[in-house]
Amino acid sequence: MDNLEKNRLSKVLASAGVASRRACEELIFDGRVTVNGEVVKVPQTLVSLREDEIFVDGKAIAAEKKVYFALNKPKGYLCSNVRHSKRARLVIDLFKDEEKRLFTVGRLDKETEGLILVTNDGHFAQKLIHPSRGIAKEYVVKTHRDLTPQFLKKIADGTFVEGVFVKPSKVEKVRKNTVKITVMEGKKHEVRLLVDSAGLEVLSLKRIRIGHIQLGGLPTGEYRPLSRAEIEGVL
Repeated sequence: MDNLEKNRLSKVLASAGVASRRACEELIFDGRVTVNGEVVKVPQTLVSLREDEIFVDGKAIAAEKKVYFALNKPKGYLCSNVRHSKRARLVIDLFKDEEKRLFTVGRLDKETEGLILVTNDGHFAQKLIHPSRGIAKEYVVKTHRDLTPQFLKKIADGTFVEGVFVKPSKVEKVRKNTVKITVMEGKKHEVRLLVDSAGLEVLSLKRIRIGHIQLGGLPTGEYRPLSRAEIEGVL
């Protein structure tokens, strides 16, 4: 995005790596953003990083180099930039060597591990999580029972999540009590609810793929930069 070009305030903040577009809108609504010394509460306000002085919580915002990482998230970490308690462990805590203001693209719940993307590019995040993109997300689930054909069928038949009926795009048994499930919607706790609806208990849940981006052999708690091909595949 050209810094001379006027763009919506929420888009400028997201492109500068403040947070995702939606989170930036919330910051604006909460009165935490000023433009040229004045509080602005309208996300559609046209601004330019070159021409305007923009602050969030009193900190100046400037264009910064975009970075993109794939992380193998451990269990017990939260996909949030807000620490609600001193004991809370955040995904961004694993990026202490990075000076950029980072945030996760979408979420994995606290007890789920595996692939999560972390960036400072709100435009990239919006592209990836927008429902219209229909990006597949693949999970490996370990359950407490042997996965008979009847259990697999129940998972494949789908269930209601947040009032919407969803079905996985693929269900594949990999071991006696382990299954790969691919979903497109990405609703909150979708995979857990699909397994629960089949009468099964989730012992572990790990995401191994987002679209064309694979977790591969990345160790738990480690991260790597995305390749140019992986980034361009999203943008």
